Amino acid sequence: MSEHERTIMAFDNQGRELMIDILVSVKELNELTPSGPVSGEPALRTREGHPVTYLGGGEFSVTLPGDETDIIVRTDDPDFI
Repeated sequence: MSEHERTIMAFDNQGRELMIDILVSVKELNELTPSGPVSGEPALRTREGHPVTYLGGGEFSVTLPGDETDIIVRTDDPDFI
């Protein structure tokens, strides 16, 4: 099983930067299987390992320890707008 990683930058409403890692595990099937590689749902988390949820339209919700509410961050990455 291999893991593909991509990192995007997102910002909160105060302009603070947050790095979000996108991990997708890919299981390579043997060459006799016509369907090719199989991948699961991407896992999103901050560089520090905190959970991230994609809300759509370039927005993400981030759960930080000790905070009562999640913070919302936004990216300009065209794959998420």
